[in-house]
Amino acid sequence: MACEYFTHKGVLFPCLDYSPENLSYVENEFQVRDDDVFNITYLKSGTNWMVEILSLIRCGGDPGWVRSVLNWDRAPWMESWPGLEAALKYPPPRLLCSHLPIQLFPKSLQRSKAKIIYTLRCPKDVLVSLYHFSKLVHLFKDPGSLDSFLEDFLSGNVPYGSWFDHVTGWMGLKGNENFFFITYEELQQDPWGSVRRICHFLGNELSEEQVAAVVENASFQSMKGNKMSNFSQLSDKYMDHQKGEFLRKGICGDWRNHLSETQSQQFDTVYQKRMQDLDMTFPWD
Repeated sequence: MACEYFTHKGVLFPCLDYSPENLSYVENEFQVRDDDVFNITYLKSGTNWMVEILSLIRCGGDPGWVRSVLNWDRAPWMESWPGLEAALKYPPPRLLCSHLPIQLFPKSLQRSKAKIIYTLRCPKDVLVSLYHFSKLVHLFKDPGSLDSFLEDFLSGNVPYGSWFDHVTGWMGLKGNENFFFITYEELQQDPWGSVRRICHFLGNELSEEQVAAVVENASFQSMKGNKMSNFSQLSDKYMDHQKGEFLRKGICGDWRNHLSETQSQQFDTVYQKRMQDLDMTFPWD
């Protein structure tokens, strides 16, 4: 069942659970609250991992909440209609998710003290992860060959638009006191230090024991074994569970197992051109 897309302000979205009306409402009418915490990512960049970390920080490392409430109820995706409905009913303080590029995000953010946590991941790993993911979920069209999907990805002809536009757009907030960014690679290499930094940003300092509990309960293995976090409860309307699991590998550098030298060089050429003005270096550079 291939889902068709529609274009909203130059960005592709799936027809299933999304509409131009909803997206316009989110951008123009959704009221951001000062105590909101937003988990923002481009697709396949550690969104659910960060949901788990933020859920556990909120509970001081106690896994009770993450083991009893589905992750999309703990942190709804506000741009889909089920997520928006949940976000509007969510008692404060809200924990919300979004993949929206900055230009489509609620305008009311500009007048608020809401906290933004933005997670980035090596875009070659994003490409490979999204390629495999697109074969499982009914939200997205079949990606075709990796070669053709690479072309689509580099040109931004994928759901939620260009990775390059997303990253350069959100990283424009760098330096704002309510904006915090971290990479998937840093979370992998130094989970304890990463959790401490996130706690500090949120103004929610935890003890060493609590930080250790967050790290342990948000590990890939813990999430894979937790039916509230591994998407095994996701309806067949959204995903073909026979084709694979939502949480696939959770590693860095898997792109090396999939991209040829030519494909990698093609990616690098576009990457260098598109990212040169950002004046930043990342762990994958």
